Amino acid sequence: MVVGEAEWAPEQVRGDGGMGGAGTLRRFILTLCLLLFALPAHAQLAGWIDVRLDAAGLNLAGARVVTAEGDHDVVKIAAEDLRHDLTTVTGKTAGGDQIWVGTLGKNPAIDRLIATGKLDAKRLDGAWESFVIATIERPAPGVPRVLVIAGSDRRGTAFGIYELSRAIGVSPWHWWADVTPLKQPALHVRPGTHRFGPPSVKYRGIFINDEDWGLTPWSATVFEPGTRGMGPKTYAKVFELLLRLKANTLWPAMHKISPAFNANPDNAKLADRYAIVMGSSHAEPMLRNNVGEWTADTHDYDYGKNPDGVRAYWEERARTNGKYESIWTLGMRGIHDSGMQGASDMPTRKRFLESIIADQRAMLARHVSPQVERVPQVFTPYKEVLDIYRAGLAVPGDVTLMWPDDNFGYIRRFPTPAERKRSGGAGIYYHLSYLGAPLSYLWLSTTPPALIAEEMGRAFDLGADKMWIANVGDIKPAELATDYFLSLAWDVPGTRALGVEGWTRRWTAENIATSEADEIGAILAEYHRLDFARRPEHLQWYLPGQKARQSPLSIAEADARLAQFDRNVARARAIASRMPEQRREAFFELLGYPVETAASANRRFFAAEAHDRLRDTDLPRALGHGAEARAADARIAELTEAYDKLVDGKWRGFIAVEPADGQWKSYRLTPPILPAPAASPPVTPVLVEPVTKREVTLDLRKIVGSWRIVPGLGRNGLVLGSRVDRAVTGTTAPALPAGNWRAVIDLIPTYADGDGEPLRLTLRIDGKAYPLSIARNTGDAAWVQAVLDNRISIEVPGGIAGGNHRIELLAESGGVLIEAIRFVPT
Repeated sequence: MVVGEAEWAPEQVRGDGGMGGAGTLRRFILTLCLLLFALPAHAQLAGWIDVRLDAAGLNLAGARVVTAEGDHDVVKIAAEDLRHDLTTVTGKTAGGDQIWVGTLGKNPAIDRLIATGKLDAKRLDGAWESFVIATIERPAPGVPRVLVIAGSDRRGTAFGIYELSRAIGVSPWHWWADVTPLKQPALHVRPGTHRFGPPSVKYRGIFINDEDWGLTPWSATVFEPGTRGMGPKTYAKVFELLLRLKANTLWPAMHKISPAFNANPDNAKLADRYAIVMGSSHAEPMLRNNVGEWTADTHDYDYGKNPDGVRAYWEERARTNGKYESIWTLGMRGIHDSGMQGASDMPTRKRFLESIIADQRAMLARHVSPQVERVPQVFTPYKEVLDIYRAGLAVPGDVTLMWPDDNFGYIRRFPTPAERKRSGGAGIYYHLSYLGAPLSYLWLSTTPPALIAEEMGRAFDLGADKMWIANVGDIKPAELATDYFLSLAWDVPGTRALGVEGWTRRWTAENIATSEADEIGAILAEYHRLDFARRPEHLQWYLPGQKARQSPLSIAEADARLAQFDRNVARARAIASRMPEQRREAFFELLGYPVETAASANRRFFAAEAHDRLRDTDLPRALGHGAEARAADARIAELTEAYDKLVDGKWRGFIAVEPADGQWKSYRLTPPILPAPAASPPVTPVLVEPVTKREVTLDLRKIVGSWRIVPGLGRNGLVLGSRVDRAVTGTTAPALPAGNWRAVIDLIPTYADGDGEPLRLTLRIDGKAYPLSIARNTGDAAWVQAVLDNRISIEVPGGIAGGNHRIELLAESGGVLIEAIRFVPT
């Protein structure tokens, strides 16, 4: 059967109601089953893998994976996964060469190769999480050749095993995003040695959070039915994903809806088998999930009035989990991400915290190691705790200081020169998903990889290299952002060298389609650019409880924005028609669904707003926009239902459109109010007038000097960035039309390198200097506006006449990201 694109492609969301309702959904599901004009499937393979049938290298098709009896559990788990992956890719279970996998000191055969000089392991001895993959001729009598994967420690070996899986085309997201491995009848390893590690950041991981509407109910009803959700079966999938991504740390789900991780001893045992380092969030000291495990009165979680009860509660966990590899969160906050009870003034808070930390370290000395300075510990100055730290809180030097972002991707504070000398080092807690003020973002993943690169890269340059944790919400649909974050953490220089565009191209080739990697990368870049101007979950210009007000966009400006979304959707649909059948689910999950639902969310909002604006002056057009808004809302529902039906309902109920319910109303988008249907067919809305803005925007690429061009960020697709290691300057010479003008500088709302310092830069116009200082106070009204707009606009004092001018830009520290320099008529 031949099905043309025009017959099955999801229709454009139009005001004439041409979506077709259930028929569209049927056609869309048909699309996933009968993809036309599909391109040949080609896997993204490592350069040292050869797929030629007559290749002379070591044969992986039907290879035998050999482990040692005394090696670690995680090595055996990973080896079994490799056996499965090899069979999946090649279809063969015998006939290939041998693969020896093992940890130094745990595999006698590999140790003999090292002792005889056949395997060079000098760089592995004593290294952290490092491995080597090497072909070796005649390793033992009767064995002509072997592929050796040797690790410096248990995770190093596991990472090496999964690196081979990835090299043959098995994505880390093979299960979580249904990235079906593509068949390869022949697989050979070219002769040579490949070395990996140690990682750039010691502890790298994720925080499963705000899981109330996705991961936990899905686990409880679909994946682990009959449970409260998030038990060993689900966590095993999480642990495997982490290892395939070369991550080593997990902060487990901790909302009240989820079972407390350590309340089930099997969870901690399983984490140890997978060699995952367990930690806990900033609000959960000593691996305790307070909302699930503190069963006494909440008012008794007070170190001032109930110190013995609180200490006993913490010490019990040190006693039960001291035998496992963990990172222990120190300090104290409230039961659930709230302030500490029982301390009403700053001196008392400081005294309490210092006493609490001393008590907790004594517990670790008793139950983990008497050399407590060698036990991984972390202290997070988050929210009100940052003020206590600034007031002089004494934190032991071997404890890692974990610096948070502002919940919206902008890191609030970086290590000072003095803090960089501490043996405990520094880490970063970063949000890719968030439930909280001023508005949450829990539905789609829209944080640009370029912002992650800028902020985490600056943190690394300023010494935060001990621990990176990303709040990934439910994991899905933050696959790309999570992968980029962890790729950067594993190898900062290598990931930087690729650039965000190059890394994204490689990721799309691996997970969607090699032949379409450039185009898919461009679609994702446009997706992030459009949603950076306003996240889909932030499509309202007032906060919960405030009087409703309209967006600042005119109908024409909104239509221009929607046209950009439409063009991006059209590009994605064109690729859908050429997708290899094996990757149709991955395409939908990683590209199709987010691109089209983001577009539909914008159309729903702006069409409804146009209806309200036109209702009293142009009723026919208003009704047309109303129909358009309803159609867009129905489209979101249809696409989400299609997600539910993927892979025989594997992800049923996982994706929850915001707002998913009536909880946490003060932090979430107000449910959209859709115009009522018209009694007669509405008029298809048309563009009222062209967008006319008489302003001049400088081309940032023409600014000559030492500023960096940062692609992939901002409304225009690139920004100018300052540097952490030196001052930057730049000049340009614009010609302004006749008239009077004022200058406006648009900045990305980052924070300065120094603690609490304002962002500073200087603009010179024809030699006259305008020093600009922008205060960044997290939580104030200016911050609220900045994180929702992802922009700070600064008007430069004074005016400027038309004509030729010389513009100079100067910045003396890192963190200054200029989105635009505009001249507006006065």
